[in-house]
Amino acid sequence: MAESEITGFDGRVRAVIENISPSVDGGRFAAKRIAGDKIIVEADCFADGHEILACMLLWRRESDAAWNETPMARLANDRWRGSFATETAGPYRYTVSAWVDHFLTWRHDFARRVEGEDIRVAAQVGAGLIEGAAQRAAGEDSVRLREWAARLRALSDAGALKALGLDEQLAAIAERYPDRRRACTFPVEYPLVVDRVRARFSTWYEMFPRSASPEPARHGTLRDCEARLPYVAKMGFDVLYLPPIHPIGRINRKGANNALAAEPADVGSPWAVGAAEGGHEALHPELGTMDDFRRLLASARAHGIEIAMDIAFQCTPDHPYVAAHPAWFRWRPDGTVQYAENPPKKYQDIFPFEFESEDWRELWQELAGVIGFWAGEGVRIFRIDNPHTKPFAFWEWAIAELKRKYPEAIFLAEAFTRPKVMHRLAKLGFSQSYTYFAWRNTKRELTEYFTELTRGPGREYFRPNVWPNTPDILTEYLQFGGRPAFVVRLVLAATLAANYGLYGPAYELLEATPREPGSEEYLDSEKYQIRHWDLALPHSLSDLIARVNRVRRENPALQSDRSLRFFDIDNDSMLCYGKATEDLENLVVTVVNLDPHHVQSGWVELELASLGIDAGTPYQMHDLLSGARFLWSGPRNFVRLDPQRAPAHVFALRRKMRTERSFDYFL
Repeated sequence: MAESEITGFDGRVRAVIENISPSVDGGRFAAKRIAGDKIIVEADCFADGHEILACMLLWRRESDAAWNETPMARLANDRWRGSFATETAGPYRYTVSAWVDHFLTWRHDFARRVEGEDIRVAAQVGAGLIEGAAQRAAGEDSVRLREWAARLRALSDAGALKALGLDEQLAAIAERYPDRRRACTFPVEYPLVVDRVRARFSTWYEMFPRSASPEPARHGTLRDCEARLPYVAKMGFDVLYLPPIHPIGRINRKGANNALAAEPADVGSPWAVGAAEGGHEALHPELGTMDDFRRLLASARAHGIEIAMDIAFQCTPDHPYVAAHPAWFRWRPDGTVQYAENPPKKYQDIFPFEFESEDWRELWQELAGVIGFWAGEGVRIFRIDNPHTKPFAFWEWAIAELKRKYPEAIFLAEAFTRPKVMHRLAKLGFSQSYTYFAWRNTKRELTEYFTELTRGPGREYFRPNVWPNTPDILTEYLQFGGRPAFVVRLVLAATLAANYGLYGPAYELLEATPREPGSEEYLDSEKYQIRHWDLALPHSLSDLIARVNRVRRENPALQSDRSLRFFDIDNDSMLCYGKATEDLENLVVTVVNLDPHHVQSGWVELELASLGIDAGTPYQMHDLLSGARFLWSGPRNFVRLDPQRAPAHVFALRRKMRTERSFDYFL
């Protein structure tokens, strides 16, 4: 090594730190956790030789200058683990520091010494180390350490010296003041985003305000939405998501069923944002006033519901931005603005923003200001429409800026696109993400996909929010499966994922007619016209939805995703899985018949030892949907599900006798 290569570092630093977790792309992006979580950090820490290492977890809120410290404990194979708790939402940082601890090494070796002279010499060495600790200490601790060192030097009896050197209480004092001059601190400060609980566990209901009127011929209002709140609350939803509530453009307005030529009475698509009445910071005049909106927010809070707003960054030809900021759009050679396309689909009523504009900085500021405007009105949950069609850099900047002021804000990415793009958006700061759940129907598809979501590297940053349907998605499974299909997908969504949502009232009223064969578009879609819904129809699933959501609220195991574990069942038309709390006091096992047309049966196999169940002791399976109770015994038990009666069981597993058990089985 050349001389120039050894002058820039301290060769006496011997500790090595590697493989810190959680880590998202080596610390480029933040892992995500929830306020109140115990944040577990692990690292490989070791050094040359046989001396004993000490490791410390360093953590702080991003806004704090000083680090907090938590000792890390050695696991196996030079792996170390430490943890810290976060009480409030916001950005945090953490890293690891390690050093060769000469006092711990001395004490370890001192305990093994047996020869008298050897003990006396070693005691002198220890006295020097303890005096060093005394210099780093203060007050009574310093006094006691100096006295300890003096006694080690004064005693000559080997037995007394050994007992004194191994004194546990005095050693605990010395360990509080280690010599860290040669500590290795990992150079990367790993980011951590801590969100409030609703980012991890939420139950969404989507409805169009303009269809909320109880009178078939009248355009719905925000006051009508307010009147609908008891219905939404009774079903157990805590987030009410409203599609865009802004003025809708008139130029190139779409007609019913996405017709290119609109009739005079056609209301257009809410995602065609902007008209003479205003743009993204305005309300559609037929919905009501800002006072009505504020009243809706307050009334929703009183029902335990938050309003989620849709943010669709696109404009109609008559949006005020088009005239005021022409540079924000892409102009074609014929002098017209390029409208949105996804060939063969065409959206003539929508202009996308030109993010490569020379005025991109002004555009960024304006769009972030739109979200900030509604946050200023009290909105804290935003569903972002098609974020994958806007620059990644914009979202990373905008979400960070907004969460600095509103750390409790939650952002849902509506991006049904390529997996790597969806994951990138989650890394950039989106709190929750739409998924491919709607198109995962078979046992293999569901098992592989949710194993990837809950056990793959994305578990550190990608929080799934699963939807069986949306205004854009009416799957073939729902089109042809009848009522059992709707029940199956409801139970799957609500128990596989801690965050899920339904587009209603289409879902509870079993709306299943496509615009044409092979299409996932609804016939007479609310995207283009006002619908009137009779919420009192006898076939409604509203009571079942309420029961399912009550089960979610009453069972903490269903309120997170990290413990999801699939169990064996010997029928490919059936799926079995479980979730558990960390103390294993709440265990929920779900069995679903994926075939909406035929009775299916199979043998479920549970790993009883890992669940804390003695193999010879019966245990109770309480169906939380029907109230029925079954007495199971042993690892294999028979289940039969008739889709016309009850296509699923959601069991609470209740142990009569408990043995040693481990949550590691679920991790």
